[in-house]
Amino acid sequence: MSTQQQKVALVTGASRGIGAAIAQRLARDGFRVVVNYAGDAAAAEALVRGIEQAGGQAVAAQADVGDAAAVRRLFDAAEAAFGGVDVLVNNAGIMNLAPIAETDDASFDRHIAVNLRGTFNTLREAARRMQEGGRIINLSSSTVGLLMPSYGVYAATKAAVEAMTGVLAKELRGRGITVNAVAPGPTATRLFLQGKSPERVDQLAKLAPLERLGQPEDIAAVVAFLAGPDGGWINGQTLRANGGIV
Repeated sequence: MSTQQQKVALVTGASRGIGAAIAQRLARDGFRVVVNYAGDAAAAEALVRGIEQAGGQAVAAQADVGDAAAVRRLFDAAEAAFGGVDVLVNNAGIMNLAPIAETDDASFDRHIAVNLRGTFNTLREAARRMQEGGRIINLSSSTVGLLMPSYGVYAATKAAVEAMTGVLAKELRGRGITVNAVAPGPTATRLFLQGKSPERVDQLAKLAPLERLGQPEDIAAVVAFLAGPDGGWINGQTLRANGGIV
């Protein structure tokens, strides 16, 4: 069993897609995993069962990360189940695309609530409660570098996440806690593929010099590096995991 076996990883938005791949990978590496979900209890419980069947330990915990009280309860649940949180992975996020001129208030507010306030809520809780030597890994997006039309509000929230990443890394000086971000490019999740023609998917796949879409497991591998012993000297950084797209 891995040396990580006594450590606990909390992954937000982990019921499917990249979050589920991260939870599975960290469990395989020996972490006990708290699988956070907002609404899809069945998917979260299925993921927990899969981790347990593979010999790992996991629990599902519901919380809307945009709700500060719910986030406090989420950390309480992690402490009750496994004794605390050693690794926080801020994966929960939404993406609704529209030109800035056509973005309504509700869409703007929802992006802020989940992508920005949700990350802020968990960062604040981790900064208060995480033990020495912990790891915090935020999910950003390579759209911050690409700056493509229709991604204005989404990219803005992720740019803010990158800024908080660097600031918190400095604020946690002396506690041995690293704070980093991972910025995926186009990644073959159900959410990403939905509504796109095969031609559009192929076009996006060819953007990177490696000429393929990222897979959720590619992103999970980068997160696992930052969460594991080999990532301990990386701090305050954003790693663009996108095959060279930007």
